[in-house]
Amino acid sequence: MLRRTAITFIGAILAAAALPAAAQDGKTLNFGIISTESSSNQKQVWQPVIDDLSRAIGVPVKPFFASDYAGIIEGMRFNKVQMAWYGNKSAIEAVDRANGEVFASVIDKDGNPGYWSLLIVNKDSDLKTLDDVLKRGASLSYGAGDPNSTSGTAVPGYYLWAANKIEPKTFFKTVRASNHEANLLSVINKQVDVAVNNTESLERYRISTGKDANDRVRVLWKSPLIPADPLVMRKDLPADLKVRIRDFFVNYGKGKDAERELANLKALTYKGFRASDDQQLVPIRQIELARAKAKVEADTTLGQAEKQKQLAELDRKLADLGQPTAKQ
Repeated sequence: MLRRTAITFIGAILAAAALPAAAQDGKTLNFGIISTESSSNQKQVWQPVIDDLSRAIGVPVKPFFASDYAGIIEGMRFNKVQMAWYGNKSAIEAVDRANGEVFASVIDKDGNPGYWSLLIVNKDSDLKTLDDVLKRGASLSYGAGDPNSTSGTAVPGYYLWAANKIEPKTFFKTVRASNHEANLLSVINKQVDVAVNNTESLERYRISTGKDANDRVRVLWKSPLIPADPLVMRKDLPADLKVRIRDFFVNYGKGKDAERELANLKALTYKGFRASDDQQLVPIRQIELARAKAKVEADTTLGQAEKQKQLAELDRKLADLGQPTAKQ
């Protein structure tokens, strides 16, 4: 596992290094797009918005895709990606490690301030309830999310698996991590028994195929509301350029060309964007710290003094943020 993690990290760095130089010459910016679906699908729905962004700010903007979330984070860290669409968990990494700052968040098609993580099975499955999964995990295959995914890892990791004292890697017969689109298709095609997904992915499936995913899958668990996906830019972009970028997104779909822009947003399953900042990441930070605390508490290999030291540090960080949202 450590070897695979190392290979993934090295691959992310190489991918970032391979990106074309951008913003250094003041001529091009790169917009990173996390890999919730295939890059071809993502390019199709994001390109019209990115083209409009280029025209609005007077600087060419190019989309950049990576095979996993880490590739976008590392791209921003090395200033090869100047702005990006993230989930909240990956945005935390970008803010903490890649000189990023949240400047906006999405508004879904129904005006919701967020979305929900889901645990799904095929509609034909004999797994009818979450209890069925909890009783039969050793015989089931599980489709996990990207390690940096909010709805694929952080939220179900805390509200679902930690709440039931489960570590998926040892609980299930097999575990395969993938993006939301692949997990949904794997459940539909009966390639895995159970998988994590989210409400946005189900909506994108409806838009792209004209079919209702709920006719093919059954939802066994739904998370508390997750804050809407953030948009992040590098802090060191020129101040006037940051203002133009923020204004473009916050006002997109509201101007004289609103009808066409709203059609572009609909393809993304969005109604628009709202101004935001790093504070929107606090609930996910709380979840991550609470998960870390539970892991330390359960670690029988730690000496008492070291365990108390680590718990005290985690309690300090939680106190700085406030307590995590109560489980629902």
